[in-house]
Amino acid sequence: MQNLLDNLKNLLKKDERIVSESELLKNKIIELAIKLDKDLIQLLLADKQTKEAFFTQAGKATIFDKDKFIKFISNKQFLPDSYTAFKNKIGLTEDGNFISEKKEVVLSWPYKDCVLEGGMTKEDQKRDEVFWNETLAPDEISRLLDPKVFTNAKRIDKSGEYKFDKFKTDENGDIKDNLIIKGNNLLALQSLKKRFAGKIKLIYIDPPYNTGGDTDVFTYNNSFKHSTWLTFIKNRLDIAKELLKNDGFIAIAIDHVELFYLGSLADEVFGRENRVGVITVVHKPEGRQFAKFFSTSNEFMFVYAKNIEYANFRNVILSKELQQKFDKEDKRGKYRLDNFIRSGGGDVSLRKNKPDCFYPIYISNGLKTIQLDKSKGFHEVLPITNGGQERTWRTSKETFKKLLEDGEIIAQKDTAGKIQVYAKYREKQVIKTHWTDSRYHAIHHGTNLLESILGERQFSYPKSLYLVMDTLKLMTEEDDIILDFFSGSGTTGHATLELNKEDGGNRQFILVEQLDEHIKVATKRIQKVIQAQGGRDFVYMELAEWNEKWTDRIKKAKNGKELEKIWDELKQFAFLSYKIEPEKVDKYKKEFGELSLEQQKEFLQKECLNQNHLYINYSEIDDEEYEVDPEDKKLNKEFYGKERIYN
Repeated sequence: MQNLLDNLKNLLKKDERIVSESELLKNKIIELAIKLDKDLIQLLLADKQTKEAFFTQAGKATIFDKDKFIKFISNKQFLPDSYTAFKNKIGLTEDGNFISEKKEVVLSWPYKDCVLEGGMTKEDQKRDEVFWNETLAPDEISRLLDPKVFTNAKRIDKSGEYKFDKFKTDENGDIKDNLIIKGNNLLALQSLKKRFAGKIKLIYIDPPYNTGGDTDVFTYNNSFKHSTWLTFIKNRLDIAKELLKNDGFIAIAIDHVELFYLGSLADEVFGRENRVGVITVVHKPEGRQFAKFFSTSNEFMFVYAKNIEYANFRNVILSKELQQKFDKEDKRGKYRLDNFIRSGGGDVSLRKNKPDCFYPIYISNGLKTIQLDKSKGFHEVLPITNGGQERTWRTSKETFKKLLEDGEIIAQKDTAGKIQVYAKYREKQVIKTHWTDSRYHAIHHGTNLLESILGERQFSYPKSLYLVMDTLKLMTEEDDIILDFFSGSGTTGHATLELNKEDGGNRQFILVEQLDEHIKVATKRIQKVIQAQGGRDFVYMELAEWNEKWTDRIKKAKNGKELEKIWDELKQFAFLSYKIEPEKVDKYKKEFGELSLEQQKEFLQKECLNQNHLYINYSEIDDEEYEVDPEDKKLNKEFYGKERIYN
């Protein structure tokens, strides 16, 4: 028995997947055995002793006794638990291994191994969602996530809408247009990968918070079953990560209901080590009325880097009050003047305690020339206060030389006529994790601002424009691309345009939205902002619908006669579910007519239509059955490239 134990341990250590710090990961071994992992089985078969112990022969077939192997691994004689096995460390453990060190410990929930389309066109619409299992339905998932055909493209500027001609591109062929895309965001993200994978600097999203409604129904309007919501979010975050630049960020707005679960999920997708911070945003300081317990006045924003080793915030000031103190500007940007004498630090900054930072600086009569070498006619300036206290300069001589060469040191006379040495303190602010500025008020600078732009109230609870602007200001440079695939009323696009106006930048936005009422608001809003600013434009386009167009017609049908006509079209043109036999439906036409209008609609939409053919795949753009317009073919071949895409 002991020989088999030792032999198995040594054999398993050859598999790097189940070893951490020279120790075998018991749970990982069991997990691989349950999955009948090919590499694990081949490793066990390669050894005569383990083959005899854990495999049986049935004719010519060799069968792995999975239960026997797992029972053996689970036995305490295999990696026994004893006081000598514990490290000099405190933490939660499972089977003697620290959870924090076990890479296989992740957040789990029902349907995690599925892909959820999550498509709908109206905010109050309820829909039975289809989950496609990654193992059981790879073909369906491949088809679902195949890049889609774009249609109805048009260019919109301050003057109106125009027929789409072509995309604006740079010398590298990269699209430089602002984009607004109508359609399911999961499918739109997959379609954007061809052009924008690894090119997005910031993704800002404000997804459904999952805070209320009927918990047994999946709807887009904040009423998800918990596990369904997690699957919905994970599918989209997985693709979002691929779209980000290596130095990019993702910022995710959320409230307390899903805060901890979203954090665990985002840790898994982006890596816990890439979590930059969790921001508290006071978006309604007066709180909500009629609260049973706490009156909510804040929400949160997760910030993750794609790779924290490469990511950096910009040196910017978000506080308007602090920004006013930086009242000077040169080619390098805004700055304020700080006296080069170190005034803080108490006794540490005295000459006797820091002699290397006490040295003379020589300044010419006209104050233009500053140097460390003594020269005739130059004034000697020492770090001595008006009270006669010998302090120190802010830096050593070597650092001072570098600042002087960079033009960061100047000399001026104070009000008493004494020459002072100043350093240029560049515009920057230590960004804290609580954002409390009144500009983040969602009613004043979200709801009311949007209403003033549109002339009427058409959208509930938009984010404050300035909250999103400050996020962009902190995380994007002047030529970066910003993506929002829960674009709602278009706040992210508006913030991009406003920030470009403020700093002269040329940032691009990509907005994706699937709800009809939201896309109308966002498009109208962005056009109004462009009209007010007097420049820029954007390209609007949609995912080309197939079965989805009949879904919409079924919902709008007013009587059974209309549904009968739609059914005749479905038989001829639509992709029907494999469960449906049209002849039988026609045979029981009388019984169908006796159903209520809602029951008829539900049958046609949910039972008859194939839910995996809602949109047209780009790989099938030349299929005559879809009758894709030549102009749309031109649009898509320019977007995707000349070669058709096959997954």
